[in-house]
Amino acid sequence: MDAKTQTKEPDETYKTREASSRAKPGPSPKRKGAAARTDASENEAGDKSAGQAKPGLLSLPRRRPYLSIAVLIVLLLVAAGLVLWWLNARQYESTDDAFIDARTVTIGAEISGRVTDVAVTDNQPVKAGDILLRIDDSDYQANLKQADAGVAAAQAEIADVQAQIEAQNAKIDAAQKQVAQAQAALDFAKAEDQRNRELLAKGTATQQQAQQAASTLRQDQAALDSAQANAAAAKSQIVVLQAQGKSAEAKLNQAKASQDQAHTTLSRTAITAPVAGHATSISVGQGTYAQPGQVLMMFVPDEVWVKANFKETQLDLMRPGQPVDIDIDAYPEKSFHGRVDSIQAGSGTAFSLLPAENATGNFVKVVQRVPVKIVFDKPPGVLLGPGLSVVPTVKVR
Repeated sequence: MDAKTQTKEPDETYKTREASSRAKPGPSPKRKGAAARTDASENEAGDKSAGQAKPGLLSLPRRRPYLSIAVLIVLLLVAAGLVLWWLNARQYESTDDAFIDARTVTIGAEISGRVTDVAVTDNQPVKAGDILLRIDDSDYQANLKQADAGVAAAQAEIADVQAQIEAQNAKIDAAQKQVAQAQAALDFAKAEDQRNRELLAKGTATQQQAQQAASTLRQDQAALDSAQANAAAAKSQIVVLQAQGKSAEAKLNQAKASQDQAHTTLSRTAITAPVAGHATSISVGQGTYAQPGQVLMMFVPDEVWVKANFKETQLDLMRPGQPVDIDIDAYPEKSFHGRVDSIQAGSGTAFSLLPAENATGNFVKVVQRVPVKIVFDKPPGVLLGPGLSVVPTVKVR
């Protein structure tokens, strides 16, 4: 068979197959089976070639068993580590929104005067009661002496009134004795007048004697009335003197109050440290004229604590007394321990200068932060001041 015959035969075969396909929609059973065997052979050949080109992951443990075991062990260790980390991490609550806090004291002048001495320098540690600065006290010393003189004068006035009362009591005693004497004379005059009347009636006494006795009676009665009036006047003078005594005591109390005020004012010329701490931000120098209320320096006490602003979602299990690990940025190589002292009754926003007003406008929910006070178990032993960054970790479980 030549080449032309070979070329024409496929064409004729193609036309015969095309006509058959139009006459019969489905292929013949023999052709279908042959085609299926051909496709299966091609797929098998393709799988073999693919297997030779790229091995499957399922065959890796058979080909490299040690590597598979190592990978499995690593995965198990990672999973165990994650579980242990989660079990441990859920016991703690931490925040980096925390800092050292203290009740700083503003040292100011309570009186006016020129500063004569500044006894401390910036950031100098001082003890409670140590002198920080002095104000000229010459005027206040004079005021104290004047107050002392006022007290002495009031005491002298009280003593004078008491002496007058004692003298008046003596006058009262003398007036009472005069009253008694006048009473006795009056009684005798009455008896004498009665005898003379009786004698005159019997005719044994003269009219002159009877008149004389009656006159004596009237004189003694007047003398008694005068003595009684003198005694009453002397007693009434006691009331006046007692009132003067009370007035003198009031003056004494006023003088003592002025004296105490002078003492207090004089003591304010020396400004002392209220507690142990550090003097800082000194803004006054020797020779400065200080006015009442003027800030002269700031004072930071040694007693400090941590103010941690935890999210409100972290407070569910947080209670006072729970232990806290404190990391201070200024001392990264040291660890500090403390405890939760108290939790503020309200978020920080509620006590801010301009609290949020959620009742107007659009509302966007924001997780609030609540200040928590954390105190140290023992003094830190390092220099700490307000504002230093801290990271506290509270064990809540």
